[in-house]
Amino acid sequence: MAIVINGSGDISGISVGGLPDGIVDAGTLATNSVDSAELIDGAIDTSHLASGVGATGLTSQQVFTSSGTWTKPSGITLVKVIVVGGGGSGGGSDGTAYRDGSGGGGGGAAIEIIDVSAISTVTVTIGAGGAAASSGNGNTGGTSSFGSHCSASGGGYGRGDDGGYGGTGGTGSGGDINITGQGGGGGNYNDPSGLYQTGGQGGSSIFGGGGRAGGYASNSDAGTLGSGSGGAHYNWGDQASRAGGSGVVVVEEYK
Repeated sequence: MAIVINGSGDISGISVGGLPDGIVDAGTLATNSVDSAELIDGAIDTSHLASGVGATGLTSQQVFTSSGTWTKPSGITLVKVIVVGGGGSGGGSDGTAYRDGSGGGGGGAAIEIIDVSAISTVTVTIGAGGAAASSGNGNTGGTSSFGSHCSASGGGYGRGDDGGYGGTGGTGSGGDINITGQGGGGGNYNDPSGLYQTGGQGGSSIFGGGGRAGGYASNSDAGTLGSGSGGAHYNWGDQASRAGGSGVVVVEEYK
């Protein structure tokens, strides 16, 4: 194989694999002597790179729907965390007074990018959704958190028995972005026949809409992924609401 060296110091005539390992290193190359214009397609692929070089960006994700511990995978240096609190439950209805329950509020959210170069594990807490109410007021959702880095409170309870206002949305805290969940819809108290009233719609979280409100001959729906449940509808007797959706924590992992 002929090697031609011209006066400028350029070398031509060497095919890929034509030099033994270690012949050329950073000490034998002038600054800026090699750029992308001097490399033919396929000359360098991942098999020619040191371990870990070139494998950057989003590489994995962990989703927590129950409390636990996040453990950093090998090579991860940065994470994007999305924390959502539990949804509130809607109010129950009063079977003697034509009153529908209002909807539970959606859980708040916090989004944060965290350098985890010096972190190995983080405790993850998932807030429970507010428990269903047999009648009367619903229940507030629990707070979710990613260690001490960021947290999100649960949605407020929906009022029951009096057609009142819906639960307030939860709030995020400590994140680069903090989001308030949607409030629940108000219930009704206006129709003695009880046929045309509805409960209040559950409030949404950033991961989904709230539970459907109860109506004639149908009950409300539960919340999901931090959303609030709908308020119960008066249906010729006390009617229980459904539970709010449990919170969630999503950890996107980057190299």
